[in-house]
Parts: sequence; structure tokens; C-alpha cells
Amino acid sequence: MKSPGEAAAISPTGSIANGTFCPRTRRRYVLIAAILASALGFIDGSVLAIAMSALRENLGASLAEVQWISNAYALTLSALILAGGAAGDRFGLRRAFVTGIALFIATSLACALAPNA
Repeated sequence: MKSPGEAAAISPTGSIANGTFCPRTRRRYVLIAAILASALGFIDGSVLAIAMSALRENLGASLAEVQWISNAYALTLSALILAGGAAGDRFGLRRAFVTGIALFIATSLACALAPNA
């Protein structure tokens, strides 16, 4: 059962009242940006899975220790998703999205430029 405030904010079709979320002309671009950002997360997870054998060899880690690295990545990602949702509510969805993508790019570049021993 919805409260009166929820009933007023959401129309029977499930969209936000008055179409204030995203203008119709920009919906396609928002969808493309969301799909590409989601793909970044999947690609990043795949890179970690592929790199696990190299991590194990270079760090001299056991299989269990390398799995802990993977679990730490997944836990951090989950925590940042929750923080990103709260940031979107507080600072605006666009600002939170752009900041998140910028941080992802910056940290990816830092990893790419890290020296090899």
C-alpha cells in the first residue's frame, strides 16, 4: 500500500509525475550512457578474472589469497554502488554519474601507468 505522498509522486504507469526525470529528447542518450557504464563494470570484473593467474604468480599468493583479492574487489564495488546511490540522491544523478565515471577512469589510468617490477 502506498502512502499518499508516494501515490502523488508516481503515476499509475510507474513513471515519475510530469516526466521530470529525463526529457524525452535525451532518454536515448541516458540509456546509452547507462549501458556503457554498466559494461565498464562487467569488463573490469572480467579483467580481474583473467589476471588472477598472473596475480597469483607475481605475488606468490595461494589460490585462496587470490580469491580474497577478488572478494575484496566485489565488496568494495558493492559498497561504492550504495554510496553512489546516496550521492545521486544528494547531489543529483548526473553529477554523481559523471564523478563516478571520472574516478573510474582516473583509477584505471593509475593502474595502467603503475610500474612493473
